[in-house]
Amino acid sequence: MIRYSFKIFCLAFSACFCCAGSLLAEDNNPHTDKMVNEKLNLTQEWDKVFPKSDKVTHRKVSFRNRYGIMLAADLYMPRNVNGKLPAIAVSGPFGAVKEQSAGLYAQTMAERGFLTIAFDPSYTGESGGFPRYVASPDINTEDFCAAVDYLSTRDDVDSERIGIIGICGWGGYRHPHQGNGNLHDVRYEPRERERLFRRDGCRRPL
Repeated sequence: MIRYSFKIFCLAFSACFCCAGSLLAEDNNPHTDKMVNEKLNLTQEWDKVFPKSDKVTHRKVSFRNRYGIMLAADLYMPRNVNGKLPAIAVSGPFGAVKEQSAGLYAQTMAERGFLTIAFDPSYTGESGGFPRYVASPDINTEDFCAAVDYLSTRDDVDSERIGIIGICGWGGYRHPHQGNGNLHDVRYEPRERERLFRRDGCRRPL
């Protein structure tokens, strides 16, 4: 009986100690307030590694993920369109920034009628988060969810037609069933996938 009571005491003490430690660590984290209150320094002039298309408009936008990190993005929209558009969030490859291939993908898809955003993941590029230049699968997956959430709140986006493109290593961070029930993964729709590939003159996938 004494041994059993001692085990219960040890378990209760350990639980209290862990909770107190977590709270203390959060209070003493020098980056917490910095992330919540940070203001992004967004470059307004064209700074991409690819030419600017005259078929789309471009501007900078920002949104916050559920970890409190502010994300920076380039928004591309086809010119001379009306009504709600299908939308795509783009990011990757691993270690890259939105001024590179993600931006090129986003601009190209905007030329084809989509409203798109290419965003910098947390801790990278113009996006917030401290310390800098680190990767977290959980947070980076949430970055995609936050991007989709942002798109779904826009008046010019059809919230039933929002997709995501994860380039290279970032293909593993996008999750078709997380964050937004309207995400559609064409990999599991052979006829749809074939149609998308044929439309652009690409060879059919194996």
